[in-house]
Amino acid sequence: MDNRQITVIDETLREGMQFRGLMFSREERLRILEFQEGLGVDICQAGYPSAHVSEMETICFLQETVQQKGYRIRPAALGRALTRDIDQITAAGVGDIHLHIALGDMEVQDTAKAREALCNTLRKSVAHARATAPGARIGISLLDIGRTAPEFVMDCAALLIHELGIELLTLPDTSGVLSPGRLSSIVGPIAGLAQGSATHIGVHCHNDLGMATANTVAGVEAGARVVEVTALGIGERNGIGDLFSVGKCLKDQGYHLNLKIGEIDLFRRYYEYVDRLCFEQTGIRLLDERTPFFGKAVRTHVAGTHGRNDYGLHAQADYCLNVLCGKNLVAKFLKAHEIPFDPAALSEITAEIKSRSAAFGRRISAEQAADIVESVGKR
Repeated sequence: MDNRQITVIDETLREGMQFRGLMFSREERLRILEFQEGLGVDICQAGYPSAHVSEMETICFLQETVQQKGYRIRPAALGRALTRDIDQITAAGVGDIHLHIALGDMEVQDTAKAREALCNTLRKSVAHARATAPGARIGISLLDIGRTAPEFVMDCAALLIHELGIELLTLPDTSGVLSPGRLSSIVGPIAGLAQGSATHIGVHCHNDLGMATANTVAGVEAGARVVEVTALGIGERNGIGDLFSVGKCLKDQGYHLNLKIGEIDLFRRYYEYVDRLCFEQTGIRLLDERTPFFGKAVRTHVAGTHGRNDYGLHAQADYCLNVLCGKNLVAKFLKAHEIPFDPAALSEITAEIKSRSAAFGRRISAEQAADIVESVGKR
């Protein structure tokens, strides 16, 4: 197995509906699934069937669509580590069964009896899933590593990896309290424990402190090989790791992903679609000026010092003129706005732009720049 191959689970459909009660119709879920397939996402966490019969029906519909169209993506369903939830997931016909279990507070974790009860629940759940869905890939998410003693997480991980041999063990910072260093210190030893086993380690990071994407990448660097992310990082509270940003960072570091990072136009349409659905229902824009990569601010250059970007967006650069601008940036601005100028007068033009900007206390518009070029030319 390629030990640098990363599996991408897009949870926009399931986690996304925890953002202020956002709801996706069946048709909208199908469209999102199609975006994910086109972008090379490995697994779509399609829903939570124990929540309502409509969730079950929609997951069945998406699974049937994948089979009929020969899609590569694999739908998965999430539920609690309870036999009744497992039965509902199994009935949906998905091949990836994702379960979660709460590890409890510190007092419970320190009680040997409580620990044994939790371990027995895990044994029972995994055994039931194996019996009712032979061949299914079973994942367990331990909620949550941000609020759990690391040694207790390690004990549970050892059980799931060595005794139960599950396919996916997710280590979620559900409370969103960890930093990249702290998360790595928990993920690293468990990833080491899983080496040579059938278990892949995954990370699911919440964004309460703005660390979700950084934590997800740090988790991979610590040994995780599965990332749980969403379009625009949408999710409960402040959301989770962002699909594109995580994928871009990992590919740039030499990890292997099926995710098609180069399909910028398709990514943009996916993000704009999710943003529109969110705005229609909640009045909130997820895609704004400061959205990483896709927001307009990433293309804005004022001082020129940071004028280079590596995102393939040079043709769309937005140059702004104020007292911080330099000659090169002024030249780019004038060319972008098709304002003819004498290169020999560029220093004088730049000096005049700076002076007027300081006098106005504002940036210089294209019209004002054209007037400055004309006035300098008449001197």
